[in-house]
Amino acid sequence: MENSQRISAVIAYIPVIGWLYVLFAQRKDEFALFHLRQSIGLVIGLVVSVLAWGVVAWVLSWIPFGDVIGIALFTLVICVWIVAVITLIIGLVNAARGLRNQLPFFGSFAKWIPL
Repeated sequence: MENSQRISAVIAYIPVIGWLYVLFAQRKDEFALFHLRQSIGLVIGLVVSVLAWGVVAWVLSWIPFGDVIGIALFTLVICVWIVAVITLIIGLVNAARGLRNQLPFFGSFAKWIPL
């Protein structure tokens, strides 16, 4: 594994700017594209967690004292974000070491992302 491939894979974990760099400049590098998919899957998982909480909190707000439960459920979103930060660090370490391991929790559906 070349150093440039590992650097491209690490850059793939920078949202938007790193994604565009890998997508356009390193399109032929399968290792960087793998980590790009993992990074996009992580961000999609985070967005889905916040949107799901928003929908559940909105539905609960129609119930008396449901808004308190909805606010309390936000702790789950915070837990997901903490897990995501740990997962991001795992992905960065895997990319820097040249390993092609899926990210825990978020990486399993990332292989289906078309690039």
